[in-house]
Amino acid sequence: MWPSLPHPVDSSPVRLVVARCQVDYAGRLTAHLPMATRVLMIKADGSVLVHSDGGSYKPLNWMSPPCTLREGLSEDGAVLWTVSSKAGTNGVADTLQILIEEIVSDTSHDLGVDPGLQKDGVEKHLQELLAEHPSHLGDGLTLVRREYPTAIGPVDLMCRDVGGSVAVEIKRRGEIDGVEQLTRYLELLNRDPLLAPVRGIFAAQEIKPQARVLATDRGIACAVVDYDALRGLDTPRTACSRPLRTSAAALPAGSRSRGRHRSRDGCAGPRRTTPTAASSGPRRPRTGR
Repeated sequence: MWPSLPHPVDSSPVRLVVARCQVDYAGRLTAHLPMATRVLMIKADGSVLVHSDGGSYKPLNWMSPPCTLREGLSEDGAVLWTVSSKAGTNGVADTLQILIEEIVSDTSHDLGVDPGLQKDGVEKHLQELLAEHPSHLGDGLTLVRREYPTAIGPVDLMCRDVGGSVAVEIKRRGEIDGVEQLTRYLELLNRDPLLAPVRGIFAAQEIKPQARVLATDRGIACAVVDYDALRGLDTPRTACSRPLRTSAAALPAGSRSRGRHRSRDGCAGPRRTTPTAASSGPRRPRTGR
């Protein structure tokens, strides 16, 4: 049985309709979906979504709440849904018309209250774990403070070791933006005579190659963190086979780091140099691999 007309889309059950339908949208632009079998979803929050078998989670078209659904008949006697939103500032309302040729299935379900998505392994969790075990980022590293305040935002972890202060920026996925963010922190922190010298560690579960190159160029160490290991599911370690070591102070942004390079495991280490004519003593010939 069809609902009475007009029908505000505010009922608690979620309605799922599998139907052969045609969809036309009019509003800020126009869009047309030819006749095909699709899934029509009327959610309890008032939204109306049109899904196909492809396209992953994203609907082909939709109407966000608040909106009103009217179910009637077209001039040809076919079922016609008209979904209308409230008029915008221009006085024009968005309209979604769904012409239904055949209904395969029409069901309603009361889903109840959803507790919400609980994410694991987000930046906050990584920060908490590394704050408890800062030595995983380097020998002798101790925590000074989480969310260390600065004029341009908080540093995730402020630590110390025998070389001085260490600012740690933590990301789930390490990209260039994160390196730039840590660079700004280092430039500001190194102006403070009570903190300087301050070097940086960029820690993430995954670090993009471009971000690693930029970090190395600026004298910032990279640490790929094993989240499960930090949680105690395995022997705690980072992706580096040895503790991270960097120079005593972070280099200014834009300068090229000297005397360090990235090893194959991504750790900072001493750069191998080739003797030149200016070097003292004759150059010895290579005798093998």
